[in-house]
Amino acid sequence: MKADQFQSPDYYNLDDLLSDEHKMVRDAAREWVKREVSPIIEEAAQKAEFPKQIINGLAEIGAFGPYIPEEYGGAGLDQISYGLIMQEIERGDSGVRSTASVQSSLVMYPIFKYGTEEQKKKYLPKLASGEMMGCFGLTEPDHGSNPSGMTTTFKDNGDHYLLNGAKMWISNAPFADIAVVWAKNEEGRIYGLIVERGMEGFTTPETHNKWSLRASATGELVFNNVKVPKENLMPEKSGLGAPLGCLDSARYGIAWGAIGAAMDCYDTALRYAKEREQFGKPIASFQLQQKKLAEMITEITKAQLLAWRLGVMRNEGTATSAQISMAKRNNVEMAINIAREARQILGGMGITGEYSIMRHSMNLESVITYEGTHDIHLLITGADITGIPAFQ
Repeated sequence: MKADQFQSPDYYNLDDLLSDEHKMVRDAAREWVKREVSPIIEEAAQKAEFPKQIINGLAEIGAFGPYIPEEYGGAGLDQISYGLIMQEIERGDSGVRSTASVQSSLVMYPIFKYGTEEQKKKYLPKLASGEMMGCFGLTEPDHGSNPSGMTTTFKDNGDHYLLNGAKMWISNAPFADIAVVWAKNEEGRIYGLIVERGMEGFTTPETHNKWSLRASATGELVFNNVKVPKENLMPEKSGLGAPLGCLDSARYGIAWGAIGAAMDCYDTALRYAKEREQFGKPIASFQLQQKKLAEMITEITKAQLLAWRLGVMRNEGTATSAQISMAKRNNVEMAINIAREARQILGGMGITGEYSIMRHSMNLESVITYEGTHDIHLLITGADITGIPAFQ
């Protein structure tokens, strides 16, 4: 088992833009990843198993709803702190960051924003502590980029709602205690409902044979006449804007998280290039390798500045959905390109589990698709700057 020798690149002294609290939160997450994630993650990915033993640790470093107020069990941190935690966790593995992102942005966030006071008090403290885990049901087998076409529905059945339908590609589904599910009522209006494991007719079959996010548990949500208590409907916001608001928070976290994966690939490639000798000298001395490394650190630096500025705007409440979309698309594309270049620097060793690069590369193939595909995010920016939607 190799020691985690990661050193974070900061070419433009971005630490000077961070508060002492930001750095303390980030460094705590970084040390935890080095200690608890790095030693086990390659084996977990090879076995295609989510390492459930890390859930308590994720809770302890504030990875579950860090921006949720303390009265509901959160850490009460700002958006930059949230981003930095996601960056450090994804430096360890995108699948582990997915678990934290879903719990924070797609489960705790909607309950906090759209739920009743009773729902907040019942679920949020347990979600923050990791005692309870959640998942988010929006994507369906036939409706991914077009969530408004969803066919999952619920009907008023007197003292409860009757929920029918299915969701697909759901992170955390196989072990989640609750699911925040988006469905249409009899008038076709979209609402969020909190569905609890154990409700009759609710099943979560696991998705197998993945080549990506292998250390993350993915599954389906199947609803067959599930009786959902009326008090489990989140009443404060309806329509497609409700789940899209959650996706804004998740996409923001991904914009930071992808930087972590890129930094890990760059740091690994830089260290390897200095140590690996060919033709009697380190390969870092060759022009083409320096070109790769120089472009990597440039793109990472640009992504860091983009994420930091977005975090400032999120704290001010001025960041738009389109601005968040741009950062998600840009930073994930940056990361996947760096993973591919880093793999080449390592040559044949780059495809082995002795190094993290190939695992990052496979993981990022999912990250570039989920929470809005790369192409859809391009169209979001296109629509924003031209005023002409081109989705259809």
